[in-house]
Amino acid sequence: MSTFEKLSINTATIKKASLAEALDLSVAAGLRHIGLWRDKVAEVGLETAVEMVKASGLQVSSLCRGGFLTAADAEGQAAALADNKAAILEAKALGTTEIIMVVGGLPDFSVSPGAVDRAAAGAGAGDGDGGEASAVVGGKDIVLARQRVAERLAELVPFALEHGVRLVLEPLHPMYAADRAVLSTLGQALDLAAPHPVAAVGVVVDTFHVWWDPYLQQQIARAGAEGRIASYQVCDFNVPIAADALLSRGFMGDGVIDFSSIGAWVAEAGYNGVVEVEIFNEDIWNLPYAEVVDTVKARYAELVEPHLGA
Repeated sequence: MSTFEKLSINTATIKKASLAEALDLSVAAGLRHIGLWRDKVAEVGLETAVEMVKASGLQVSSLCRGGFLTAADAEGQAAALADNKAAILEAKALGTTEIIMVVGGLPDFSVSPGAVDRAAAGAGAGDGDGGEASAVVGGKDIVLARQRVAERLAELVPFALEHGVRLVLEPLHPMYAADRAVLSTLGQALDLAAPHPVAAVGVVVDTFHVWWDPYLQQQIARAGAEGRIASYQVCDFNVPIAADALLSRGFMGDGVIDFSSIGAWVAEAGYNGVVEVEIFNEDIWNLPYAEVVDTVKARYAELVEPHLGA
């Protein structure tokens, strides 16, 4: 098996590349998978994106993202359900069973879905990126926010099952709890997934977000035992943290994360699927795309792949 059989480069890593360029780069690099963000699909339209992916011969490892389920008002809740159903249909059309779910922050501070897409695509914290929601009753109540996530998730599960798409919960680093995800640990994600079929709800292990968790080994083992690991995403956690914390991701090996330990835990948990590299970093975005892909491949081969097991 090729060293890069499981490697997938997420379009966020080469965010300035068009969908056509990202597909061509992945094919030229000898990869078999690609991770897509919905903004890249929207740029060309879903029908065209589907045709382009099919023509490339690549398999879409995941679609990012659904989620943002913490709205306190009926209008916001309805909009979230509609957007997530659209994302599920996009994922199905693109041939992936996995839609990554960023569940949303506190109602008073959560970015809108569009703002998150702009941030991931390169907009800074001053571009409509948080704290703009009108104050609502309980808008700072994180317990209520998490309850709303559970309620909206339960409403989405039947639709996801109907279309053969899995809602993949992504715990985010606690520094994003206010504006992006009230879900901070793998254990929380597994507890939220527990009432639902494995085919409908999974979890993603993203090294950037979970490397610090003192219970990570146990929770990865639990996720494996429960059949919930739907994706393994890797990048490094750079220090000092960037002024825009969203952009503190780095090439594997440039930061603090121990990929040997986490990779071994994921492999021991039985995960043998695709490994996505997803990096938000302004300096990396400004490099030639081919150079980024080459660096990702080299770091993956050195630091990640040897620890993934057979």
